[in-house]
Amino acid sequence: MRTDPVTLKMLENHAQAVAESMAYTLFRTAHSTFVKETEDFTTGLVSPAGMTFASPRDLGATWFIGLDYKGALEAIDGYEEGDICITNDPYSGFVCTHTPDLHIWKPIFWEGEIVAFAVGHIHNTDMGGAVPASLSRANTEVHQEGIRFRPTKLISRGEVNQQLIDTMMLNVRMPEQNQGDLHAQIAAVNTGEAKVHEMIRKFGVETVRNGIEDMLDMGEIRARAVISDLPDGQFHFVDYLDEDGPNGVPVRLEVTLSIEGDGLTLDFTGSDPQLKSALNMPTGGNPRHILLMVGYNYCLYTLDPSIPLNGGILRAATCIVPEGTVLNPQYPAAVGMRSLTCGRLQGVIMGAFHAAAPDRLPVGAAGGGGIVNVKTFDARSGKLSMASIDPVTGGAGGSALGDGTDGSGANSSFLKNTPVEINEVEVPIKFRRYGLVPDSGGAGIARGGMSTVLEVEVFTPDTVITARNRDRSIFAAWGGQGGHPGAPSHFTKISPDGTHHNLGNTDVVPLGPGDVFNLTSGGGAGWGDPYARPEELVVRDVLRGAVTPAAAREHYGVVFDAEGRLDAAATKARRAAHLPAPCETYSYNENRRAFEAVWTNANYKALTQALSGMPVHWRHFVKRSVFDHVAALEAVDRRGDGSEVWAAVAAVKDRVPGLARAMTLPEAAE
Repeated sequence: MRTDPVTLKMLENHAQAVAESMAYTLFRTAHSTFVKETEDFTTGLVSPAGMTFASPRDLGATWFIGLDYKGALEAIDGYEEGDICITNDPYSGFVCTHTPDLHIWKPIFWEGEIVAFAVGHIHNTDMGGAVPASLSRANTEVHQEGIRFRPTKLISRGEVNQQLIDTMMLNVRMPEQNQGDLHAQIAAVNTGEAKVHEMIRKFGVETVRNGIEDMLDMGEIRARAVISDLPDGQFHFVDYLDEDGPNGVPVRLEVTLSIEGDGLTLDFTGSDPQLKSALNMPTGGNPRHILLMVGYNYCLYTLDPSIPLNGGILRAATCIVPEGTVLNPQYPAAVGMRSLTCGRLQGVIMGAFHAAAPDRLPVGAAGGGGIVNVKTFDARSGKLSMASIDPVTGGAGGSALGDGTDGSGANSSFLKNTPVEINEVEVPIKFRRYGLVPDSGGAGIARGGMSTVLEVEVFTPDTVITARNRDRSIFAAWGGQGGHPGAPSHFTKISPDGTHHNLGNTDVVPLGPGDVFNLTSGGGAGWGDPYARPEELVVRDVLRGAVTPAAAREHYGVVFDAEGRLDAAATKARRAAHLPAPCETYSYNENRRAFEAVWTNANYKALTQALSGMPVHWRHFVKRSVFDHVAALEAVDRRGDGSEVWAAVAAVKDRVPGLARAMTLPEAAE
């Protein structure tokens, strides 16, 4: 270390304060609800090489700690004082991860040399494209997801590129929101520049330069200390997205966590091929891309909350992510819904870490609700009205340390809810219900957090609701150590005549006057045998409305009489007669167990092996064809050993001559 420990800690605190000041500037000056209320934005400082060394803790999104700006920085041919650059192209430098995320960076000079960059992003409510808010899993290529800008100078030596701004505003649905948020971003990076100059005046430029690198080194040292406290070994986990597109089939995400000493590897081999939908995650094959590492960051921070929040902690890990898969797609794959895949991947990584430290990390968080946007018209003025109204997040998973928090979002809890009163002023809609759902948290010694429900009525024709990140209606959050899985999510349209329509995982819904939509997230899963939960906690849950008396009896063995009072004798007898189920590391809902009875690990291994020998543009088609073939088999013909998959691939090859010419089957499969 070039910097003594006391000075280094002072520099770390100052750098974080700079990032917080940038975030506060952005938060206070933004125009769109999604930024000023939901707080889907970031600010930070990065080294001249592009690695994040300071991020705020109190404001904005927590996903991007350790985001590497190197590719974007290098795409600019030289920097001068007064420059500010932007990009929102997911395939240029791989810093931006879907088109609504507009990233901005400003070089911070001192005596003619770059000391650092002030950076950040906001999620624009809309960037144009095929649907309002730009995002839908039904999109099939990035061109449908709005206007894109490769890394370019927005401001050059203090002069604004007005043509670029005009082009952006021409292509978006609510240009005044985009314009206002862009000004807020510029103010934020200018704040960062001014605050870093203050740091340099206080500590000296060489101390700051050395301190930046030493902060990153310290992050690595602390991360390796956390990892070395975990057992060596391999820990495998799998989870699924409900569908790979409209009327689709599940998307498998798989990881093998290998821990050895003070380092680890995350191998994502076995995850599904690149999709013909917007669920792909654009990582460019970067072995430490932040979208691959969010769950890793969360686990390390949970195990040691004092760990530095900078890109150095990523150095202790590396990822293996095959090209042409959902986690490393090729251009021009649609990527707008990458946040759904990233959110589920976080849970997959946490699942693997949970096996390594089951008494220190929680089980599955809820997911499945979605982030709701409304495009409608004001009945009086006839003007377009569009806003993001709420993230509908469910509860956290339980753990050995206690219950999961209700309705918190867990690993998405940085997304803040917008007060009902603000939403009803911004958009002509009416909230009929917004709250928590009883019995939705998985039962356990530690109960899972409850679901969130949002019910809204609309009043004008041609209203469109987008609910991105809809999921968990089939595969619910996983429990552990005998705890139960959480409840699945639901999305329902209620017509004026009272008819209920199940919308499943639809994420773009047209509505008319008097229509109501009800969006209910999944619930967090439970940890430990529910019958071992202290009786007084179950009574408290019933009194609070978190658990109904019927569920208390069925899942916890706690009995209430007709007047709602605890029946101590019946409770004692019921609990005494209870035979605990085997205490397994994971527990899954019925839908997942039924799916994996057909799609075994052996069948998926065969599918992965077969698809790896095909050109990328064939893989999604073949996967869907194989699923159709296997679904049509009689139960007696399903062995689960991979043979039915190879037979299905051969059938597709016979039916489609072009595939036979394009693919190379491994010798073992011929």
